[in-house]
Amino acid sequence: MESTAQRFTYGPDPLNFADLHRPATGAPLGTVVLIHGGFWRHDPTYFDGPTGMAREFARLGFACWQVEYRALGARGGWPETLQDVAAAIDLLARMPEFSPGQVVTVGHSAGGHLALWALGESATGSLAVPIAGAVSLAGVLDLRLAERDNLGRRAVANFLGGTSDEVPERYDAASPAEHSVAHRAVRLIHATGDDVVPVSQSEAYLAAANRVGQDVRLETVDGDHMDVIEVAHPSWQLTLAAVRELTS
Repeated sequence: MESTAQRFTYGPDPLNFADLHRPATGAPLGTVVLIHGGFWRHDPTYFDGPTGMAREFARLGFACWQVEYRALGARGGWPETLQDVAAAIDLLARMPEFSPGQVVTVGHSAGGHLALWALGESATGSLAVPIAGAVSLAGVLDLRLAERDNLGRRAVANFLGGTSDEVPERYDAASPAEHSVAHRAVRLIHATGDDVVPVSQSEAYLAAANRVGQDVRLETVDGDHMDVIEVAHPSWQLTLAAVRELTS
């Protein structure tokens, strides 16, 4: 089935938009909220990075809500980026003539952080849309560890507006590794050759989740940071299997 996509706005900023990729026929098997990365920095090319995944999800019968948001350099950062992701997801509850079914978040790199952050928000009832689970593709999931490792050249400190010593409450609130959600499932996919966001980020989240008994699995694959958003890469089958599991 070929997919079709329609753009919607969820707020007043020019970057407050999302593309809804729908299956050509029938109700969706579920809805994937797809969130791009880029170390929370704005670049118009980042949004298009996972578009191939969005189209393939729709071709296989899922709806895919591909989200853009304000980021550093474009009126974003703390807390605007987080507010935008929440607002974009909440719009799914008000879409005319659209029933999303089970919703999962899927994010790459900094988008993996946002996908798991949104899962935690849903678990506390802060979002209008229940999220059944999340898939992180090379996600930045432990913000204090990422700060210590200087991932993305001070990306975390820039995103949160300070170091963990200066604004510890923001790290407390925003770091998924510090908010494992015991009753929500998470699937982590990470390339062992990733030198942008090392696999230690997924391992740190897995260790934190194990301490609270969360349903989390980590799958590692050969490749680099960008391979995990390519539908021609073996990681795509792991992502697809995870989405099918979490929406079933």
